[in-house]
Amino acid sequence: MNTLSDWLAHCERLHPKSIDMGLARVQEVAQRLNIRFECPVFTVAGTNGKGSTCAMLEAILSDAGYRTGVYTSPHLVHFEERLRLQGEPVSAERLVQALARVEEARTQGGAEVSLTYFEFTTLAILDVMASSSLDAVILEVGLGGRLDAVNIIDPDCALITSIDLDHMELLGPDRESIGREKAGIMRAGRPVIVSDPLPPQSVLDHAAAIGADLWRFGHDFNFSGDKQQWGWAGRGRRYGGMAYPALRGANQLLNASGVLAALTALRERLPVTAQAVRNGLSLAALPGRFQIIPGQPTLVLDVAHNPHAVAALTANLDAMGFFPTTHAVFGAMADKDLAPMLAKINPLIDRWYFTDLPTPRASSGADLLATWQTHHRRDNASASAHASPEEALQAALARADPADRIIVFGSFFTVGGVLKDGVPRLQAKHLST
Repeated sequence: MNTLSDWLAHCERLHPKSIDMGLARVQEVAQRLNIRFECPVFTVAGTNGKGSTCAMLEAILSDAGYRTGVYTSPHLVHFEERLRLQGEPVSAERLVQALARVEEARTQGGAEVSLTYFEFTTLAILDVMASSSLDAVILEVGLGGRLDAVNIIDPDCALITSIDLDHMELLGPDRESIGREKAGIMRAGRPVIVSDPLPPQSVLDHAAAIGADLWRFGHDFNFSGDKQQWGWAGRGRRYGGMAYPALRGANQLLNASGVLAALTALRERLPVTAQAVRNGLSLAALPGRFQIIPGQPTLVLDVAHNPHAVAALTANLDAMGFFPTTHAVFGAMADKDLAPMLAKINPLIDRWYFTDLPTPRASSGADLLATWQTHHRRDNASASAHASPEEALQAALARADPADRIIVFGSFFTVGGVLKDGVPRLQAKHLST
């Protein structure tokens, strides 16, 4: 195994399940590797908003001069995107070296430990971060929180973003159950930032039960704003007259408010200036989160893949103003709750382009089309099925007029499929003749 692709293929073959909830196996290998951090650690859980929260934390801390490491998942195009060191994706070479160390530790003394793909790769990424002389570590939870592999690391500050229905077969049937899983990243006596305006009672109860230092949106911190600027107030600190974050979307002020609360909670260990806050929020970037790419037609990329995220995407699209026709490239995993996803956004979409995705977990474009035709068909809308996101995008472009917009959403695989050769700059057919 000489290349990153070789190693990732090896990781996929090791365990009979893609997801095996539990920390015992991954903790054992982490102990063999002696993974530990001397710097502050932020762990971020939630249904939506995790990636944006990590990106804003990273941008502010980087502008303040700190050496940051950020672990997020999944990736859009290249696996190396999952670890950013001082703002740059990790090299494949460093990952290969770390994966080899994990394999050696996993099989140490003949006491072989079975690891899933996510567990194996998470250990490798943590190993790289632990040897990178970082000032701040930011870890995004992959699934849930309590039993997610990143939860082997004790955070100095936990952040919980929105909580809604997703992965219910693993996390539970309702918000209370899901909230209980996400609350598992809290630690006794340490701050936990809850930026969901209406958190499940299970989150609040767990914070009280273990004695965590709860910072709750609307109680311990809040924001206000008008069309030009916004301000934040929390325990002992205020920021006023700030420009809106570079990351677009209606929920980004909630995410930004949670970030400012976390930085305030750890200000003695990681002090940041008001200017670093302003600069960081204005520079934070994250592909595929309501990413608007100018062109003719306009292209919008969003990894929204559950009902809560699609509702936010719908509100953001509605706020963009008038477009004669809206085209949607859509691909999704088979286990997603498609009915509310499609129902929410369907009134805005005039032409659908359903697509296959390069993973066995996905619904086929034909199945998505059939679901739409059965439950959500509109007399004045049309739909078709395609073999890949790239083909679906080309089909949309062929039918689009310059003043239209094309939305690509439903999965990281959907957005990644149109980004794999770089960010597309669209030109409607009349512009290329």
